[in-house]
Amino acid sequence: MELPFGLGNRTHMKFTSLIFFIFCCCSFVWRSEADCLTPQRGETSVLTDQAHLMDDFPEGSKVTLECRNGYVKEAGSDAIYCQGGKWTAIELVCKKFDCGVPQPQPNMIFNTSAGTLFGDIMTVSCDKGYQISGTSYKQCFPRGWLGRAQCHIRKCKFPAEVNNGKCLWASQDPPTYGESIKFECDEGFVLTGNSTIQCGETGEYNSPPPECKDISTTAAPPTTAAPPTTAAAAAAHKDKIITHNAEVTTRQEIHDKAKDSNKDVDHFPVIIGAVVVCLVVCIGAICLHRHFLKRKGSYNTREDLKPKLFLFQNA
Repeated sequence: MELPFGLGNRTHMKFTSLIFFIFCCCSFVWRSEADCLTPQRGETSVLTDQAHLMDDFPEGSKVTLECRNGYVKEAGSDAIYCQGGKWTAIELVCKKFDCGVPQPQPNMIFNTSAGTLFGDIMTVSCDKGYQISGTSYKQCFPRGWLGRAQCHIRKCKFPAEVNNGKCLWASQDPPTYGESIKFECDEGFVLTGNSTIQCGETGEYNSPPPECKDISTTAAPPTTAAPPTTAAAAAAHKDKIITHNAEVTTRQEIHDKAKDSNKDVDHFPVIIGAVVVCLVVCIGAICLHRHFLKRKGSYNTREDLKPKLFLFQNA
């Protein structure tokens, strides 16, 4: 039986189209099973720019990885391959970039106790008498430490003018930390306070400027000398020790003289007793002498004249 005209052609076309559709589906399924999907980046790694430009990844394709920003390669291969529709394991090992210890800066102090790896932050400070400008910290980035800071020496303002006196500062620039300014008074005036003031670590002077007072209204000039130095203090201490020793020696001599005087006083009764004994002995001797004279008749008895008197009376 023959088909009507044109019916066979239409059936043949439909059959051909069906076969082509089945072939395409089979090709797509086969291709899908052989190709790999877009690879995923690792924990510390990413795809290179070349891998990002690839549209498909057929069997045997090679993709290169690289470390993420802030990380550097430590070990392992940076390539993965498409095998059996799957990617091989990522072997690339990356570690954080280390900025290291920063280069020393004049009068600047770095505190890296928090670490020196990518993302770590260190603090910045200045030496005594210096002031920081900029940021007080730096952070570690892939290019190194980021953050600008400088340390400038502290400056003090010019002190107020002193009436009836003058400031002995010749420079046009203000004093900086550690520098001193001296003052002196005009003739006929005496300085009250410190004759020298020093610029301190905070930008302030260690004492206010002195005053100059009229001598005629001042009872006694105050001490204007600066605090003694170590050598002067040592000399003063030595003089004090010598004075103390002299005082001790003087007191010892006075004590010895008083002791000798007491010894003389202790001998005084003995001397008086000796004198009394001598007087008693002398008086006793005189008495004995008179007694012997009396017995001989020559002691105010005038017995030796009696015979003459008798002769005179008998005549």
